[in-house]
Amino acid sequence: MNFTRWSARLPGTQRRAAARTEHAVPPDRRGEGSVPAARAEQLTDEPPCVPAVDELPARGVLDHVPALVALVHGPDHHIAYVNDAYTSAFGVRPPGSPAREALPELAELGLLPLLDQVLRSGKPRTLKSRKALDGRTYTFTCTPVAENGDRDGGVLLFATDVTDHAEAAERLRASERRQRETAVTLQRSLLPQELEQPDDLRIAATYQPGGTEAAVGGDWYDVITLGGGRTALVIGDVMGRGVRAAAVMGQLRTAVRAYARLDLPPHEVLQLLDGLATEIDPNQIATCVYAVHDPNEGRLVYASAGHLPILVRDEHGSVLRTDEPTGPPLGTGGWVHTSGSVPLGPGSTAVLYTDGLVERRDEDLDQGIAALSHALAGATGTPQVVCDRLVRSAGVTADHDDDVAVLVLQHPARTGPDSDLFRNAALELLGGVEAAPRARAFASGVLTSWRFPADLQDLGVLATSELVANSLQHGTPPMRLRLRRTDRRLIIEVTDGDDHLPRRRRAEPGDESGRGIAIVATIASGWGSRRTPGGGKAVWCEFVLPKG
Repeated sequence: MNFTRWSARLPGTQRRAAARTEHAVPPDRRGEGSVPAARAEQLTDEPPCVPAVDELPARGVLDHVPALVALVHGPDHHIAYVNDAYTSAFGVRPPGSPAREALPELAELGLLPLLDQVLRSGKPRTLKSRKALDGRTYTFTCTPVAENGDRDGGVLLFATDVTDHAEAAERLRASERRQRETAVTLQRSLLPQELEQPDDLRIAATYQPGGTEAAVGGDWYDVITLGGGRTALVIGDVMGRGVRAAAVMGQLRTAVRAYARLDLPPHEVLQLLDGLATEIDPNQIATCVYAVHDPNEGRLVYASAGHLPILVRDEHGSVLRTDEPTGPPLGTGGWVHTSGSVPLGPGSTAVLYTDGLVERRDEDLDQGIAALSHALAGATGTPQVVCDRLVRSAGVTADHDDDVAVLVLQHPARTGPDSDLFRNAALELLGGVEAAPRARAFASGVLTSWRFPADLQDLGVLATSELVANSLQHGTPPMRLRLRRTDRRLIIEVTDGDDHLPRRRRAEPGDESGRGIAIVATIASGWGSRRTPGGGKAVWCEFVLPKG
């Protein structure tokens, strides 16, 4: 058989390489039976039939082929031939020796089992981009050959040097890894670096970037202590991916923190966010849940802008799903959001999450939420343990195709000595001249029973007197005094039926009033006011307790 007919048995890439070399060989070194190239292509579907290399007129051609060529025979793959390129790469290989002993480079690459497969199946196999002992990277193609009709004749090994391609691909992969690391760092820098930990709640959160490409997402979460024992919890998702989505997310998160300081009802915060989102980018929309926890009420008041429902697990393991979203996504404009509420008593756990946790291409969204509810029903332990368990149960891995943000909060049920650190006391104020003395006496007795230091008792009674006096002068019934202690602070709050919020002002020397809030702001660690449902207001102050 001449070289042209033999080369037609090679895979396309090797055949073209061999053909170029064959045409470069003088005619007197070619076989007499050469056939045109068209004829060689025509024969490619015929059963392979390659005689021993020593009998091929094309051996001189193989010696000069730049690719590595080797021919082995029999079940032990005895070496029949290696060309000059193979010898240059790996050294002299004695003919007749079995491959397992004489071709250690093939054993190192795991090619010997591949040779066995090719010999048994009679089908070619390719091993791509393997780094050999000479430090170069090759793609190896093993093709079965027959000798005198014997299918066990041997295997032709053809190795193409792809070092440059492999190094370029590795540089590209390294560049993509660096870009992704930069993107994830940017994303995480826009999220809270450390979650605020309120007195009455235990909170944990996690964020899992989606996909492997260098594109940041728009998922975010936040925890904001509002003062007076209240805590705001936020989770949101800006649609799309990339720097633009992350930029919008960062602006919305900053705005939420600013609006939260106004201590507005959740639906009013979302109303402000909706207008801001439209100004930032009218083509960008986002979903969001803003919720406020008040330990005195034992409920979570929330508003949703097209976001997924909150899940709440009570102390008995039953999971409650909040009502459907109370408004459309942020950025749509022209919609009035409303607030809802869900019980969150001692022993309860609530979960806020983004759609990456429950949405799958082959499942209905409700199926994902139902699966998450089932996982939450059996999830116990600390918030971080619950958070990790929910992420695992949803099958979220490093190559998950969407960002995932999860925020878990628990209202722990305190018993024993721990319960002594969390106390409440309240007094209804009926008005009249006796209201202020009654409030001072009540505060003094409660603070004494709570065993506060004498100086803190005096400050607490003074703050109580000023807040009650302010309410008697500027408010309307019904009025109520509430004292609350936690393991970290004392909170004093007075509510009444008037919705005009007090503000701190500087009283002139001749003024007979206007100093009450200024005194409270001076002696307390913090103070604030907010409107309450039903048209009233609450004015509060708090004192940080000494440690130990």
